[in-house]
Amino acid sequence: MPVEKKATKYKKSPLKKKELEYFRKIIVDKLAKSEDQLDRMKKRFVDAQEDASSVSAYSMHMADLGTDNMEKEKLSLMIARETKYIGYLRRALERIDNKTYGICKVTGHAIAKERLEAVPHTEISIKAKLAQSK
Repeated sequence: MPVEKKATKYKKSPLKKKELEYFRKIIVDKLAKSEDQLDRMKKRFVDAQEDASSVSAYSMHMADLGTDNMEKEKLSLMIARETKYIGYLRRALERIDNKTYGICKVTGHAIAKERLEAVPHTEISIKAKLAQSK
């Protein structure tokens, strides 16, 4: 009968310096892409605002106005979502800097490297995530 291995609780990252730098690179790349994406979305939003202000409400069909408003609302939600994601990535970089990256904030145990590669900004292990969703 196999003996169940007890998980170790960590105060400092269980990852080696080289591994932390590997994850830093992944996060920095994702952060750069997200910030670029956010800039493009903000520009589209400003352009949509300017277009809307230059056209009088009476010169457009009501359906077109509704579509334009819906597009601006959608862009606004996407901007908020991207901003939130950028915050997660920045906090992950802070955790790398203070050597707490890769530790589950719920259990205190190490987060699997495979999970960190899939979701590099995660703060919780799969076990804790599954427990939350129940």
